[in-house]
Amino acid sequence: MKQLFDFILRFGNLNQQQIDFIASKLLVVEIKKDDYFSEAGKISRQVGFITEGILRVCYYNNKGEEVTKYFIEENNLVVDLESFDNQICSSAYVQAVTDCKMMVFERKDWLELLQTIVGWDTIVHKIIARALMLKVERRSPLVSEDGTTRYLKFMEIYPTLVNRVPLSYIASYLGVTQSSLSRIRKNIR
Repeated sequence: MKQLFDFILRFGNLNQQQIDFIASKLLVVEIKKDDYFSEAGKISRQVGFITEGILRVCYYNNKGEEVTKYFIEENNLVVDLESFDNQICSSAYVQAVTDCKMMVFERKDWLELLQTIVGWDTIVHKIIARALMLKVERRSPLVSEDGTTRYLKFMEIYPTLVNRVPLSYIASYLGVTQSSLSRIRKNIR
């Protein structure tokens, strides 16, 4: 619980009564490796905070190939925001790459927090703005670079993931084949 409140309090202030109210709305959930936190074609109904483990956001392109958009590691919120906010079917999957432990808010409880806690919406907007900024910073350099540069940038952005995530997911994220990634890794060593 401390991890979550340390994270939240970086974006605004809450008093003890507000913290206790937020804590009362949390569910502790475990998601096994390869299971989904949310799925394409379904409406996202939860906001999660990862305390242990790694999730990835992925989709299938028009050729039926699985594409990893990005990874979400410990001490970050996870939600399919468009689906959650607008109550529309998601176009992506949020899948556990490792066994995960999370603290989760159901949508009704999240909405109650927004209506009850003064300043909660401001904190949430700051968290979302940070997440979007990080997403752009992490993806932008990968678009125009060669595979080796993309992999080096990946290791810089996600230093703890290289040995925790299957190479197939990293290759998908980088937009290279798994054999190309193996060659790149061999040449870097």
